Amino acid sequence: MRRVCFLLKVRPERLEEYRERHAAVWPDMLDALRRTGWRNYSLFLRPDGLLVGYLETEDFEAARAAMARTEVNARWQAEMAPFFEELDGRRPDEEMLSLEEVFHLD
Repeated sequence: MRRVCFLLKVRPERLEEYRERHAAVWPDMLDALRRTGWRNYSLFLRPDGLLVGYLETEDFEAARAAMARTEVNARWQAEMAPFFEELDGRRPDEEMLSLEEVFHLD
């Protein structure tokens, strides 16, 4: 299982709404994430909008590609895009570039 960590930046004026949206993620989105191999997925939000994502998956690129093929992901990404800074016209899930893991204590 591969551990993946990524960063995004939520617009400061949208932080509260972002929290609210993630307190009620659509059931079909949750099902799609599970079906496409996203495990132990968490999002952490700093007060200045820095978002840290963490998940475990067998193959991150395959999991991302499988989600990209779902209709629910297209709807979710379209709704979430305005919450983020610096996307340059890309979907938030396209900007989820994983960080290099340099240490792990099990």
